[in-house]
Amino acid sequence: MKPKFISISEEIIEKIKSGELLPGDKVPSENELIKTYHISNTTARKTLLEVENNGWARRIKGKGTFVLNRSSDHHVMRTLGSLDMTRRGFNENLKAEGFTPKNIIIEKTILKEGISSDIVGKHLIMEGPVLKIHQLRYADDDLMKDEIKYISLTLCPKIDRLSTEISYFKVYEDNYNLKISDIKQTLSVDIMQPSAPNNNFDTKAPIPIFVLDSAVMADTGKVIEIERSLYRGDKYKFAIAVNPEYQSK
Repeated sequence: MKPKFISISEEIIEKIKSGELLPGDKVPSENELIKTYHISNTTARKTLLEVENNGWARRIKGKGTFVLNRSSDHHVMRTLGSLDMTRRGFNENLKAEGFTPKNIIIEKTILKEGISSDIVGKHLIMEGPVLKIHQLRYADDDLMKDEIKYISLTLCPKIDRLSTEISYFKVYEDNYNLKISDIKQTLSVDIMQPSAPNNNFDTKAPIPIFVLDSAVMADTGKVIEIERSLYRGDKYKFAIAVNPEYQSK
């Protein structure tokens, strides 16, 4: 008979192969394995090590074990409506998948006037002052995302002093005690021409682009953040979480 840790690791690997666990998803922890399979600490630890040694996941100290992205074409999976993924932030999600993230800031400035955006058929307004951050997001050496983010300095004073590599979602909750009631997102598709003035992907041929407009809403109805991001259509795949429920910590 196979050792118990081998059998359980094979179950986890099968979930990864079938897509039940996606790149960047967290593999069940030692405690979760102990509770589910009624096994010892040693067996649980061996199980996770076996999944990792077979190249299906990677342990990040203090955070857990995450499914690696094994796609040869660098396709990155993102799940719209996933609060866990949103909380982790772009950099942490890439690290979880086994990529090395890099950010290049094009603009970081404070706008005295507010901004507005139409998302999910609603006209949303963010009163000034507003922090604008425009940065290019890389996975290894590939530019994956051209991101423009606007953050309310009324709700989040002095947030402009923080690093842009953080998960802002967690900062809203932890530093500013904001209760997030909703995340509104609209996904569309466009074609980016090489000659387009906003083409930071430096492509020599037209490429498909995912355009994601999103807004993070406080329970007061005020807009905390508005984002407009361009994702390379040949590098990304999107999934959708149906009817996700927000759970405050």
